[in-house]
Amino acid sequence: MALLRLGGLAAGVACVFALVVASSELSATGVRNWVEGFGAAAPLVFVLVSAVLGACLFPGPLLAGASGLLFGTALGFPVTLAATLGSGVIAFTIARRLAGDAVEHLGGRRVLALRDWVGRRGFVSVLYARIAPGVPYSLVNYAVGLTTIPLGTFLAATALGTAPRAFAYTALGGSFGDWTSPEAIVAAVVLAAMAAGAGLAAWLSPYRGRRSPRRPWRRRSA
Repeated sequence: MALLRLGGLAAGVACVFALVVASSELSATGVRNWVEGFGAAAPLVFVLVSAVLGACLFPGPLLAGASGLLFGTALGFPVTLAATLGSGVIAFTIARRLAGDAVEHLGGRRVLALRDWVGRRGFVSVLYARIAPGVPYSLVNYAVGLTTIPLGTFLAATALGTAPRAFAYTALGGSFGDWTSPEAIVAAVVLAAMAAGAGLAAWLSPYRGRRSPRRPWRRRSA
């Protein structure tokens, strides 16, 4: 049963992602055009739609850019951040409700020890996953849902780790076509600083070159 739940979770996410990719209407431009018709309620509608699409593995930078085009940087940034956190909550909750205990039934001692180790370092683990380049945002949401990290810790680290990129992509969308504007320049600097900071963090990480977690159950051979 536990294996079926894990398999069902993976298959469900993959199927929804395939449907999103196959649909010509579900694009950043399509979302932007559709949301524009809601007037004053457009920011709230965008947050809801973007959160759902983000949980379906839709690229977050495209949605952030659409938010910037729609609302400008000043309003688009909090809208983007709210949508980012919303998609995280959706994916986190789905994974924890459907397959959170499956890891306990299927995982061996190493898997469970790793799960506990990550759980004890919840904030740092999630924060590093957010600032590290190339780590898929949505997949991290589902993966963290399978750990023991509390939702509040997950949200706090996610907000802190994703805010700079959310601002940068929203600003780029808001200044689309005018790449010499102050917003576009600041966005480029923020993205470059994030990449440099992630590399420095990886180099200075206390986990670099260290085995984790400890494996007290191993017995030395006589």
